[in-house]
Amino acid sequence: MPATFHTEQWVPYPVELVFAFLANPYNLPLLMPKFFKVRIEEAALAPPPQRPVAPDPALRLKSIAAGAGSRFTVSACLVPLPLINFRVPWEVEIAEFAWNHHFTDVQLRGPFRYWKHTHSVSEETRANEAGVPIHGTRIIDDIEFTPPMALASSAIIRRQLASNFRTRQKKLDLILPKLIASLNRR
Repeated sequence: MPATFHTEQWVPYPVELVFAFLANPYNLPLLMPKFFKVRIEEAALAPPPQRPVAPDPALRLKSIAAGAGSRFTVSACLVPLPLINFRVPWEVEIAEFAWNHHFTDVQLRGPFRYWKHTHSVSEETRANEAGVPIHGTRIIDDIEFTPPMALASSAIIRRQLASNFRTRQKKLDLILPKLIASLNRR
């Protein structure tokens, strides 16, 4: 039975923009811890279904999205030492894709015996300190995995995933405001 990992983040930006950013596989290296040196090695992107047209032109982010059937290989240095540059390839396929709702990637070849990661978004309004409602997006990540070896601990992998997602959350907090600002300058 696979182990699981779940994390959530709320950002004060519209679902359409957040989903479009996350659905672009070329943004993955921007969100990972630098010491992994993640890079996209190969990509065969299948087109997603037609993108819904947001009523607000400011929400119409034109970007690449990996639709169902897309396959790409990323590589990472899993041993974060300066003199060791052993890269581990990880081939994934997008198994499901629904605009502004979710997409799921599954490992075809890589470091895990099994890997399934569903990225979901939903609109959520929260109040700021002054009680003013702020419309934003709740990002949910659900991962099912089987460690690479019987001796590998799911608990250790969960801790590493938690650390990776803390990094991603911090980076999203830095990247998304710049993305929104660049769209507003158009």
